[in-house]
Amino acid sequence: MVFSSLFFLYLFLPILMVAYYLIRNATFRVWLLIGFSFLFYAWGEPVWIVLLLSAALTGYLFSIGIGKNRGTWIAKFLYIAAIGVNIGILSFFKYSNFLIHNLNAVLPIHIQSSNVALPIGVSFFTFEIICYLTDVYRGTIQAQVSPKNILFYVSFFPHLVAGPIIRYRDIEKQIERPQVSVARFSEGVTRFVTGLGKKVIFANLIGENVPQLLQPSADSASVLGIWFGVSLFALQIYFDFSGYSDMAIGIGKMFGFELRENFNYPYVSKSAGDFWRRWNMSLGGFFRDYVYIPLGGNRKHVMRNLFIVWFLTGLWHGASWNFIIWGLYFGALIYIERRWIGLWLDRAPAVVAHLYATGVMLVGWVWFYFTDLKEAARALLTMFGLYGRQLATPELAIYFHENALLLIVAVIGCTPLTKIAVVSLIRRFPWLGMKMAVIAVPMANAAVLVAATLLLVGGTYNPFLYYRF
Repeated sequence: MVFSSLFFLYLFLPILMVAYYLIRNATFRVWLLIGFSFLFYAWGEPVWIVLLLSAALTGYLFSIGIGKNRGTWIAKFLYIAAIGVNIGILSFFKYSNFLIHNLNAVLPIHIQSSNVALPIGVSFFTFEIICYLTDVYRGTIQAQVSPKNILFYVSFFPHLVAGPIIRYRDIEKQIERPQVSVARFSEGVTRFVTGLGKKVIFANLIGENVPQLLQPSADSASVLGIWFGVSLFALQIYFDFSGYSDMAIGIGKMFGFELRENFNYPYVSKSAGDFWRRWNMSLGGFFRDYVYIPLGGNRKHVMRNLFIVWFLTGLWHGASWNFIIWGLYFGALIYIERRWIGLWLDRAPAVVAHLYATGVMLVGWVWFYFTDLKEAARALLTMFGLYGRQLATPELAIYFHENALLLIVAVIGCTPLTKIAVVSLIRRFPWLGMKMAVIAVPMANAAVLVAATLLLVGGTYNPFLYYRF
């Protein structure tokens, strides 16, 4: 089930919302959310409910053992075993076929692939369990004795299948006492509708045209066409993933829960490092706190630590060499910025730093988009005029002309310009704040909801890109 579906918008969420607010008991509310979360997860393939339940209960049982034996070799053994189990589960479902494929390429014997489908969200809830177990082992939090709380932490449907990755300490107190209020509910609705608009109006409409433009082997491919196609893909994946995060955070607010932010206008970055402090922040925080710093961080073996973290970051996104190259590409850029050009970027005019960051990001998205390495290489060669002869095509001009307004609004939507303008107006004319809250915001929400509904009724393209990770 996806947030941007008519079934979710007009049946699943309203039924759950009515039931939640009719119930007054906090414990019953949590169990209601757990039940609907498992229903949400089971909607596509019910068999994976067993995996989700097993992962949650395994994390719970191991954490109890670690907590009771903290400071002893038993706790260390249980922690290592628990991490091994979770990484083993993730590796089996996500990386076994990738490993088999690469072994078959170098070994004289042939190993049969497993043909096991990838359970949706396994990368996210596995990492959340690892966060929880590590924090218990470190003594940052106490092992939770209530299985209900762990089930809720792992399964709460807003963040279950595509993040943001949350930590138990961030939500522990909220489980027992959600902060429900009219103001928070209103904020949640606005945040959810904002994400819905990002996904359905921008990501879906832009994404329909990306495959036609990103065909480096086609006779119609051109230098500007590939640059334009990659730029559209950059917009699509931003609105797709940040839209999902907005919807997840908005749903959380509607039920009285605060989920962590996941995006902070990444396309206004001035460097690759700045980009990754703004993009998928919950994943970046995970690798920083649970991998990079324990390896030594900036204190020792920085190059090795960066290599490991960015190799894993790429591999997390997909069992394919293009994702590994994509991760290592950003790791190399961040190392180069720290070692050589970071000071220059800080002193350079803002427009120069933005152009640099935008250029390296678009090159990176080429590696992310093409799973076929030959196609990725052709696209990069075409972008720099080394493959093919055309600078542009008439079809490219027609497409840009037909979609100019959508693209201009999308580019503005990637920046904080609208937010800055609204805040400035309210500061100058305080009475506008009340009118916006009472009239403008509800009207805008209704307009976006109607537009998204019409597009969902008439459209067929509606996948979330990060569901496959």
